[in-house]
Amino acid sequence: MTYEHLDEQLINALLADGRASLRSLAEELDVSVTTVSNHLSDLEEEGVIRGYTPIVDYGALGYDVTAVIQLKVEGSALPDITDRLKEHKHMVSVYEVTGDHDIVAIGKFKDTDGMNNQIKELLTDPDIKESNTSVVLNTVVENQQFELDF
Repeated sequence: MTYEHLDEQLINALLADGRASLRSLAEELDVSVTTVSNHLSDLEEEGVIRGYTPIVDYGALGYDVTAVIQLKVEGSALPDITDRLKEHKHMVSVYEVTGDHDIVAIGKFKDTDGMNNQIKELLTDPDIKESNTSVVLNTVVENQQFELDF
């Protein structure tokens, strides 16, 4: 058996079923369980696979408001603001970006009042110069992953 694309095949198999057992992965990839285990350990150590987590439908749990928050901040404050945002309970993604704004954050909230309170709290920070918030009307795709090409 050639292992030329085994890592990519293993990742693709996990993308299809993140709960697959080592045995089922080994059968699917036509290698031994030990080989799958070793490659998986290597991928984890290299940081390629950073963990295993469920994909949660926040809407089904009552978090019906998704907000896209764009912020302009003082340059030196960027790391502090992004650190605070990434630790914020309702933020599911935080990005440093180019363009008109410095940060784009995606938050999930139970209602617009909760969203509004969080945004007002953010805006009390003197290092935030400007904000722009958009409320998502319809989620077309979210948490989408894609198969690796090889």
